[in-house]
Amino acid sequence: MNISCPCGKQKSLASCCGRFHSGKSDAKTPEQLMRSRYSAYALGGLGEYLLRTWHPAMINDLTVGDLSAKTCDWISLEVLTCQQQGDKGRVEFKAFYFDENNEEKFLHENSYFQRIIGKWLYVGAVK
Repeated sequence: MNISCPCGKQKSLASCCGRFHSGKSDAKTPEQLMRSRYSAYALGGLGEYLLRTWHPAMINDLTVGDLSAKTCDWISLEVLTCQQQGDKGRVEFKAFYFDENNEEKFLHENSYFQRIIGKWLYVGAVK
């Protein structure tokens, strides 16, 4: 089956974010990591990937089970800006979803990333 990637890049999941989820490839930019993390949330069941791409100092008491749960229906992703300077990056985006009352809402966030030993990791966000 050749399903579309939820990140909005108009590619198949396998050739887009799926290669990061499977561990076959690592994100080369903060934007790629952010899109792959959005896709993981949209698909659900990918808590191991989300935990693996979280900065270890920021994990606190998150679990694979918590991160695997699909808590809403994600609709689409709109990347507004991307910045990268050395091993630090920021991606501003809006992620649209349906809430429990089936009302369309969006999450507007600035996500921060750090590259450690060649791998981009999610550090945190300002909403």
